[in-house]
Amino acid sequence: MDTAPSQRNSQWRKSSYSGNTGGDCVEVADKCPTGSVPVRDSKNAAGPVVTVGAGAWQAFVHGLR
Repeated sequence: MDTAPSQRNSQWRKSSYSGNTGGDCVEVADKCPTGSVPVRDSKNAAGPVVTVGAGAWQAFVHGLR
């Protein structure tokens, strides 16, 4: 796991299951280098970004289903 400052030019998205009620959500950045998935807190877009491996992210998402 790696931490980095917010990526200004990234396109961020959150789950279609997330509502607009200000709940606890994470966002992921699209079009990033293969093998990495930047993740951030949707309530703090200027905050830190955690970058995880694509395999770890897939396992996390699979575990949520």
